Amino acid sequence: MPAIPRYCAQESRTFLATFLSAGFRPFFLAAALWAAVALPLSIAYFEMAAELPTRFSPSIWHPHEMAFGFGGAVVAGFLLTAIPNWTGRMPLQGAPLAGLVALWLLGRVAIFFSASVPAPIAAALDLAFPAVFLLVVAREIVTGRNWRNLPMAAALALLFVGNMLTHLDAMNIAATGVFGARMGVATLAMLVALIGGRITPSFTRNWLAKTLPGAVEPAPFGGLDRFALAATLLALIAWVAFPDARATAILEIIAGAALFARLMRWRGANTGAEPLLFVLHLGYGWLALGLLFMGANEFLGVTDSTAPLHALTAGAIGTMTLAVMTRATRGHTGRALVADRGTAAIYVLVTLAAALRVSAPFTGEYYFASLAVAAGLWSLAYGLFALLYFKMLTGPRARSDA
Repeated sequence: MPAIPRYCAQESRTFLATFLSAGFRPFFLAAALWAAVALPLSIAYFEMAAELPTRFSPSIWHPHEMAFGFGGAVVAGFLLTAIPNWTGRMPLQGAPLAGLVALWLLGRVAIFFSASVPAPIAAALDLAFPAVFLLVVAREIVTGRNWRNLPMAAALALLFVGNMLTHLDAMNIAATGVFGARMGVATLAMLVALIGGRITPSFTRNWLAKTLPGAVEPAPFGGLDRFALAATLLALIAWVAFPDARATAILEIIAGAALFARLMRWRGANTGAEPLLFVLHLGYGWLALGLLFMGANEFLGVTDSTAPLHALTAGAIGTMTLAVMTRATRGHTGRALVADRGTAAIYVLVTLAAALRVSAPFTGEYYFASLAVAAGLWSLAYGLFALLYFKMLTGPRARSDA
């Protein structure tokens, strides 16, 4: 009989050792589960006047938890997995990784129940994760002398500041909640432009060389790419500071057009046979479309500002997030870089969710129904990821690659 508890204890230790062996494992799973839960809560809180035990207003809680909660976990999972490849240093794992995950979870609990605790305490508990994570990433980049990726530390600093600004609003110190939320969204969008712009043509080039020898390869990084990234950065800064200015709209249109031109040079039309790759192009396309729509809507006024904004968030950030999470999970657990039917279904669901959310203002009396269905599709996409990828995220690498 004593052998049974010892066996269970050994199994638990093996499970935890595997689960905490790389940052993408706990953080991708946590991000997917929170995305699946938080969005329906947001719809209920914002549209149905449901009560949540948070001191954040509905208009702030939703972007806060999407940008700094869900987005923070995705960024952590990606960077903690990518940085060891960039620096050649050992990844954060074991107890230190568990501590970082615990800080993220503590932040979610603190925000959700913030109406029941003093605002400064809720703020301190929530800001602990981005502060510690920033220090971890900065240490790895500096120690590894990986100066090329210092912008990643700058992005984390902006996420910390944006998060802090929302707390200043919640504490009635300054009316900076909306500004802070925009800063969070803009930072994530810029990361899509930078990281998506790095991996999409690279993976496409490798795939074309293997499956379609002789096909025209994606254009190398050049002047158009630099211009597109600079224009995107300038447009996002202008949007954060002056969201309704005509000059901002012009910058958004220029940036969106430049990103679209950049995307067209990556030969995405040749990748339709592999959804795991094509979805990267789709996510980047949402980024270009979102900026174009935001700028054009300022001049044409065809809808309220939430529709083009969600092309950027639900479309670009939501799609690129799932594209990276599925690909990184499969690659780092020894699975084939091929989308199975379940993975393809995830991409279809998140695309339908984004398209329906963007078009919701045009549905008239069916507006709320459109929002509800879009939220349901989004939750289903991320819930399906958590379900289908659970064994990959918590189990050992595939034996064929051992």
